[in-house]
Amino acid sequence: MKTNIKNILIGCAIIMSSTACSDFLGSDANSKSELTPDVVYESITYSGQALNKVYAGLVLDHTYGARLPLNFSLNSDIELVDALGESAVTEPNERGLGNYNPTPGWGRLDDNWKALFAIIEDANSVIEGLRNSSLIKDGNEHQKKALSYLGEALTLRAMVYYDLAKNYGDIPMKFEPTRPDGSNIYLPKTDRDVILDQLLLDLDEAASYLPWVGEMSYTSEQITAGFARGLYARVALSRAGWAIREQAKPDYETAANSDSKYPTQRPDGSVRTKLYKDALAQLDQILIKGTHKLNPSFSDFWSKTNKLELDRVHNESLYEVAHGLGYSGEMGYTVGVRISGPSAYYGPKGNSSGKVKLTAPFFMSYDKNDLRRDITCATYELKDDAGKIKENMQKNAPFSIYVAKWDVRKMSDAWLSIARASSDKVGYGVNWITMRYSDVLLMYAEIVNELEGPNGAGTSGVTAKDALLQVRARAFDSSKLGEVEAYVNGLNAKEDFFKAVVDERAWELAGEGIRKYDLIRWNLLIDKTKEMKDTYTNDVIVNAPHTLYYKINDDFTIDMSSISWYELLFNSDTDAKAQGYVSVAGWGTKIDKDKNSNEENLERLPFINVGLTGEVKNRHLIPLGSKTISDSNGMLENSYGFK
Repeated sequence: MKTNIKNILIGCAIIMSSTACSDFLGSDANSKSELTPDVVYESITYSGQALNKVYAGLVLDHTYGARLPLNFSLNSDIELVDALGESAVTEPNERGLGNYNPTPGWGRLDDNWKALFAIIEDANSVIEGLRNSSLIKDGNEHQKKALSYLGEALTLRAMVYYDLAKNYGDIPMKFEPTRPDGSNIYLPKTDRDVILDQLLLDLDEAASYLPWVGEMSYTSEQITAGFARGLYARVALSRAGWAIREQAKPDYETAANSDSKYPTQRPDGSVRTKLYKDALAQLDQILIKGTHKLNPSFSDFWSKTNKLELDRVHNESLYEVAHGLGYSGEMGYTVGVRISGPSAYYGPKGNSSGKVKLTAPFFMSYDKNDLRRDITCATYELKDDAGKIKENMQKNAPFSIYVAKWDVRKMSDAWLSIARASSDKVGYGVNWITMRYSDVLLMYAEIVNELEGPNGAGTSGVTAKDALLQVRARAFDSSKLGEVEAYVNGLNAKEDFFKAVVDERAWELAGEGIRKYDLIRWNLLIDKTKEMKDTYTNDVIVNAPHTLYYKINDDFTIDMSSISWYELLFNSDTDAKAQGYVSVAGWGTKIDKDKNSNEENLERLPFINVGLTGEVKNRHLIPLGSKTISDSNGMLENSYGFK
């Protein structure tokens, strides 16, 4: 976006510590340095370049370019990887991973581990260097800037460590740079909760140093106080939530029907209450400050995102990983409206994988007046037809809906120019939205409800209902505000309100790499998967029309307002054609031999997320890669039944 990736990468050219990257925990004790820490961290310029190196690690495919936001975040009850059927869901790649059948030998696991610990190593160097520097001492003219750098490094390390822990479980705890004698290179696993507790301490400290968006020229492409506080709440909710454990913890609650060897557990009520209160205090600060707001238009927010524009008016994004146009980022390629085949308009490469899919039960769960549905769900793909880009409606593909939030048609002329000139895949440059203000409001609503019920409030004075209402009201035309208010005001029981938050987070945040981890901490991943399958079998194929009729606009887009998703419009194709409609097979059951049946979809259904109920129940984590284990000097091994 606005950040110049080349400037971010300047820090990579400077060796500012006595270590560099290798295969285990991002460390190599034998490398030499050109600039020693006592030189780097006594200069505000060099310190900033060292911090840039930490940011630079975020743009790789193996970190936040693709792996964490797009591959590891699948599957949930609403989002699936493009893998259906018995053979596909066990493939030794992201398809098996998404269906909870990951393979330790898949090399990208090792690449991810190595790249993330390299970021942590760089962050550790910045943190230790600044803590020992005179720059942060009282009276130094650069103190404020140096402290903000320290806050950024602490928060970046916390973000990466949290993403490691939520995906791998227990991992080595390394919060200092590699020592010259190599004494802290090979480390054993530490309980994930011990690590998360440290992250909360770090984030609380970091928030006190950081500016808010708009202060000190900081934008949402940099770590700010708002994101540090929002991340605190996200980590605290995970810490308070359910997770599969390598071994039972006697003072924790164990979920019903838990795995006998690797139980799903959460801390007791008193610990959870403290975590909720601490998280609420952080979120209250965001609401009170008022720097971040909802963009009144859900559509405008995503249009700006695709165009590489930062919204400096509403600051709905608390933090975005800054990708470089033509350099990095698969938002629009791995996730987004699919372009099928080469195109004279979009270039000779001209396609995208659209590997992240949404489901028909999720689509049908939206209120028919919810404006987010058609901005989130694309039941079509794009294809060049004689030089014209057309929307082609899918034929009865209930588990292959694309995520419309990312759409090449909304992207910038600069992207289009690069795409037309290249025969290879290019970096889309679209930032990864790490946290939005709507997520803050929904976490706030959830926490207040847990502590005080739907009508309770934090110190900001905002009630749980108020926070939910803000998010939901934006999703509807103003003429529907009365209906939205009636819906929220009717949620008076704590359990009903919680269920509403579960639903709202799906409708608001679909495709954004959040749902899977929500379901894990709620211990709903298995239940919601089953609910999705039951809804498809007992509702969608029963009540959805077997034939979908629609009109085509003059610009070759589909007239979405012409579609009836809930009932059959015509009894015959002849009648439909006479009124200007065309048709494809819908999600409902067939009525004659010429219509697509759902037999194949029903045969594939049991294999979605099948690994969750396999040899080890609720095995939502991924294994350590084979090379990671072999390089660990005997300190690491896989658990949870992974071979």
